[in-house]
Formats: sequence, C-alpha cells, structure tokens
Amino acid sequence: MYIGRIVSVAQTEDGRLCAMYRVSSRSFPNRQAVLNNNKVSIIPMAGYETDIQKNPYISYNCLRSILEGEVAVLSNGSHTDPIAEKIINGMPTRDAIALTLMALDFEKDDYATPRIVAVVDKAEGSGWLGVVRSDGLEVRRMDLKPGRFFYVATYEENFISFCHSGVFPAMSADEACSFILGGGVFAERTHPITAVTAMASEEGFDIAIQNSPVFAK
Repeated sequence: MYIGRIVSVAQTEDGRLCAMYRVSSRSFPNRQAVLNNNKVSIIPMAGYETDIQKNPYISYNCLRSILEGEVAVLSNGSHTDPIAEKIINGMPTRDAIALTLMALDFEKDDYATPRIVAVVDKAEGSGWLGVVRSDGLEVRRMDLKPGRFFYVATYEENFISFCHSGVFPAMSADEACSFILGGGVFAERTHPITAVTAMASEEGFDIAIQNSPVFAK
C-alpha cells in the first residue's frame, strides 16, 4: 500500500525517545537526505535539480534538533522550521504545531498533500504527532511506552490513531532508519526513498540517514 511520506514517534525498550521520517514517493523518487550539523534537508539528487521547478514542495528541511538537543522536530515540508522556531521561543509544543499547521495549511499540489509532523521532547518525555488535511487538523501527544511506536502518513493513514502503531525493535538511530524503511508494518508500505531518524542520547540526539534504493513495488 502506498501511503506517501511518514512521520513516527517511538520509545526504545530502554526508554529513549525516537522520531522518524520516511520519504516515500512515486512522482519524485530522485531525492536524498543531507545532514548539516543539527539539521537534515531533503534535496534532489545530482542531475535532478530542475525537479524543484516542477514541484516546490519536494525540497525542505525535514529535521531540526533544537534547544541543545532537548527537542527534535521532523516533518514532510517547510513547516519544520517555523515549528522549531516557535518551540525555541518558548511556545508549548502543541501550540507550535497547531498554529504552524493552521497557518501553512495542506500543500497546494495536485493531491492536496497533508502536512505531517513528529516532535519528541526529552525534558517532557513526550512525543507528538500532527497533521493538517483538506478536511481538518489534528495534534496529539501520544501515549508512548517502551518498545512501541505511533505514526501518521500523508495518504490513506493520514489521521492520528492509536491503531497506527506497533512494536518498535530499534535500539539505535541507524536501526530506526532500517525499521521505518522496511521493518514491521512499513515493509508493506511501498516506494521507500529515504529515512531520517533522531534517537535520544546523553548528549542530545543521534541523527541517522539512510538513502534507500528505489524499488518499484
């Protein structure tokens, strides 16, 4: 099943927070994730730079680690930065997500693609999911428990539900990338392109990237 982009919040078996993002794409598969300090950007691969002229939504910062590694924000679009900036300036996570999603709204492309976001906060021990669609907006603090994850996607599974969850086996950021690309329920979610994850550590967040080969499934 194709569900597009995916964000997820999770907790490892030993209680560490993790946020994950997966790019799944049928229209623009030639993209990659690039790490620059505490930020990860989704950009076209070499030779496909002109794709941005076809769709302005395909390149953006998908991850920000902020407040000296206390909070990680992951999303499928340009809303990553304003959500992060609002949290930096003291706004509660719920309000930062809701205000930004309401202001920017869903993407005005041919598919009315929802904007989705995951935020994990080490100080609060919290994991949040948010989504704005053409028919509504949801923001929820998820009831995280050791060894469990929750997710929301841009298509089909584009509403926040405790049914969109499962067992989370990963114990490192690299393992989390592999998991969201093709582990558990995500093995049945097609067209994986790239995964980006942030897993809590003693010194902030360990950030990992896996640029997956494109398989037509």
